[in-house]
Amino acid sequence: MDLFEAAGPDPKTPRPLADRLRPKTLAEVAGQDHLTGPEGALTRLLRTRSLGSLIFWGPPGTGKTTVARLLAGETDLAFEQISAIFTGVADLKRVFEQARSRRIQGRATLLFVDEIHRFNRSQQDAFLPVVEDGTVTLVGATTENPSFELNAALLSRARVLTFKALDEEALEKLLKRAEVEEARPLPLDDDARAALVRMADGDGRAVLTLAEEVWRAAGEGEVFDTAGLSEVVQRRAPIYDKAQEGHYNLISALHKTVRGSDPDAALYYLARMLDAGENPLFIARRVVRMAVEDIGLADPQALVVANAAKDAYDFLGSPEGELALANAVIYVATAPKSNAAYTAWKAASKLAKERGSVMPPKTILNAPTKLMKTEGYGDGYRYDHDEPDAFSGQDYWPEAIGRQNLYEPVERGFEREIRKRMEWWDKLRRERG
Repeated sequence: MDLFEAAGPDPKTPRPLADRLRPKTLAEVAGQDHLTGPEGALTRLLRTRSLGSLIFWGPPGTGKTTVARLLAGETDLAFEQISAIFTGVADLKRVFEQARSRRIQGRATLLFVDEIHRFNRSQQDAFLPVVEDGTVTLVGATTENPSFELNAALLSRARVLTFKALDEEALEKLLKRAEVEEARPLPLDDDARAALVRMADGDGRAVLTLAEEVWRAAGEGEVFDTAGLSEVVQRRAPIYDKAQEGHYNLISALHKTVRGSDPDAALYYLARMLDAGENPLFIARRVVRMAVEDIGLADPQALVVANAAKDAYDFLGSPEGELALANAVIYVATAPKSNAAYTAWKAASKLAKERGSVMPPKTILNAPTKLMKTEGYGDGYRYDHDEPDAFSGQDYWPEAIGRQNLYEPVERGFEREIRKRMEWWDKLRRERG
């Protein structure tokens, strides 16, 4: 499902406002100028008349389906739409066969796959042959990060284009177009109009659906204030605008209270964000970040718990899944803290940028050719598992850099054990020269 989804086939059925306002050209698509503007990525692709396969990544109601339809029209491709939620292997085979038949008759197919991330890995693999041989131009839509949810093989054959949540200006433009379509103003005062925009949460379809609800509810000459709007649509406006200061203030407060090991304050800020309408998966991602940045290897289980909470919310939804987030926040707030891995990674990244062209020692490089063997590749390498204590003590650093100490585990949590191991290995390294 996406912005401006098509209405049912019966022409007598009243068409929803979102459907009536469906853009007829790419230039009419709201809020995606980086893709559909005069110099947008898609506009440039259309100039070449060759799209290639694409993945549209972005939140609901941002125009992914609409843009796919427009691209098919602009390139004279047959438009075929399926949803991963309702499509099985047999359905895919049927769609591919239809596309092959069209191709024989001289017309190519743009296959739009909504929620493509919901296909499993083997189902995603099924697209590879028809994409490679040109049977279909694949356009997949997903609300999830393609890097994590799609096969690498499929990603390597497609270009990922990011759709942005609509900002207030884009949503306001949609409301003005709706007022023109309806030939009447939206019966809201200024504060209520701003609240309606916030309720839509960057979703173009949502803002038009809300506007329709308001028009249906308004009596002759009636104008709603913010309280009246909430009564009509039975939806609370977010306490803060997620694109503005409050959004960043509260997530910052949550992160710092976790870092400061205060689970009570952390739960308070978590509750405030959820009550304000924050995207729970945004919070879950930040809790994962807290686990790797502020706890790290002091408690390796923190990352497991944070990821499990994200998966649990994704599975349960709201409100049941909110308790999983609360559990994770309590866990990371009460876990031992260490930023040693975070600090070591920053130092390693900096060193790699500064000295990234230095050759590793030849002793640890493989010698797959005779020439490389004659050049000394692999000479002197000692297989650690054959050494006492499974430790050879070799120097693995490039000679031009010399041995560096980047990771300094703290004396807290599991890192205390890691520190003991590293000190023991240092002792063996010195003894064995």
